[in-house]
Amino acid sequence: MIPRIQKRGQRTIGLLYYLYGPGKFEEHTDPHLVASWDHNAPDPGRDATATLKQLQQLLDQPVENIDQALRPKKHVWHLSVRNSSEDRILTDEEWGDVARRMVTAAGIDDPDTGAGCRWAAVRHADDHIHIVATLVREDGYKPDLDNDAVRVQAQARALEAELGLRRLNKGDGTAAKRPTSAERHKARRQGRERTAREELRETVRQAVTGARGEEEFFSRLAAAGILIRTREAPSGDLIGYKVALPDDRNKDGEPVFYPGVRLAPDLSLPRIRERWSADHSAQSLSSGTPEAASNSPSAARRQTASAAWTAITVIEQGRDTVAAACITSAGEVLDALAKTSAAHTRRELRDAAAAYERASRSHIRAERGHDRALRQAARDLVHGGPALGRGEDGATTAMAIDMLFFLVTAAMHWHAKNGHAQQAAAALQAAEHLRSAYRTAAAPPLTALYQRGRRLNRPLLRRQTAVLRETLPELAEKILTEPGWYALATTIADAEAAGHDPVALLSDAIKRRELDTADSVSDVLVWRLRHLADLPADASEASEHRTARGSSAVRPATSRPTSPGQHRGEETAGNTR
Repeated sequence: MIPRIQKRGQRTIGLLYYLYGPGKFEEHTDPHLVASWDHNAPDPGRDATATLKQLQQLLDQPVENIDQALRPKKHVWHLSVRNSSEDRILTDEEWGDVARRMVTAAGIDDPDTGAGCRWAAVRHADDHIHIVATLVREDGYKPDLDNDAVRVQAQARALEAELGLRRLNKGDGTAAKRPTSAERHKARRQGRERTAREELRETVRQAVTGARGEEEFFSRLAAAGILIRTREAPSGDLIGYKVALPDDRNKDGEPVFYPGVRLAPDLSLPRIRERWSADHSAQSLSSGTPEAASNSPSAARRQTASAAWTAITVIEQGRDTVAAACITSAGEVLDALAKTSAAHTRRELRDAAAAYERASRSHIRAERGHDRALRQAARDLVHGGPALGRGEDGATTAMAIDMLFFLVTAAMHWHAKNGHAQQAAAALQAAEHLRSAYRTAAAPPLTALYQRGRRLNRPLLRRQTAVLRETLPELAEKILTEPGWYALATTIADAEAAGHDPVALLSDAIKRRELDTADSVSDVLVWRLRHLADLPADASEASEHRTARGSSAVRPATSRPTSPGQHRGEETAGNTR
């Protein structure tokens, strides 16, 4: 149940005309009262003798009874209450009770004293009602509406439980502002999939990703075709900005501008500057020179996997303020990866980034600076350019997505632990999109490793089996029955050929995170080992001498068996504790 308080108005009759009319798109059906301040209030929808003017005059009467100088400038209060499409259809009596409890919670009505405001609840669709009220009480005083939005939201959560409706997560005031109904209708008229507000929010978010300062940020916005206006203090210092889509115009033909803070709380210029100042402070404290952006998509993706892996430990074990910084910057990495991904994974990665946006903010203020590695990874992705989605690019994309899934899952648990229900749900949704993107990206490289593993000679396979049983005795038998075992055996052989001690390397990989909840432990270990040993992520690009000693020659596969990724219940699918 979603209650939404609309902007206050000046004309009661205008709102009534809309509520009882056909709607802007002829979507209103059988408009009628379901409840009001007075059981005898006229209902122009069901009573042929009643008129909208009569209802308006009765609603406005307390306002007209006080001195004009004391009247509110905007005296019309408007609340819509909407159920989910999957909810059952409430009766008029149930909607009437919802209306009475909402106006009481908001402070519009006061049944105990009988000195509330006049109000009426109109139903013109199965799934929602509108409540109109005038903001002068019967005793001439104005109602106390401080925190009315918070109170009606709390009442909605209680009603959901009592009426058996879909239970929504409690918000904390950190969500981005939703598009208004007018913005949604406008987008539909213009044939847009999203509103201008939503398009701008994504564009600004991507422009911030990995940016080092104002010049780069505004240059990216301009390159994206966004109109920009800046605001300066008398001193000439820049203190704000607003943006508009070139083709989004008002009735006067002027662009509709949105300040950054109206797109999302963390997109105001002061909040964006916090990221830049922390980057510069961290750099000035380091002894090295500034990090250079990776010059290839695959190198940037390897760096992303490393930064994500480190950030997981920070989120799970660090201070909440530091964890909050890593959780916020994870959103930048997702935006950068989506922006530079190949076509076959781009949609799921964009959806993951969009879903995660809600998880990137909470009331725990981020302690910037500790997230510098993630912001550098985002910058490397942007400057590394688009990945082709095959070969080493494709394999390192799968590796990065795999690690980012862990990072997003860690963020989900952190939010749940801190009672951030909406953020935890958003992180879970992002993880589902990452899982889908991973499956697409991982299938080719895992298939190549699988094919090589099937061709390893028996003595070598026996040796790798012994390594596995020595290092991971409690899970060895499970791993040996998985299709992914052949890919893991190949990876262990590659690591040994590269000069690594396979037992020590495998032990290190196991220590980094528990494996009991993974449906395919072997596939999880493939990516960990190839990352730790810095092995080529794509087996097709590894030369034959990288295959372990004693293996038979491996020729490029001419047929593709069932992809082990399709059998994989990979940690990205099952390790969400």
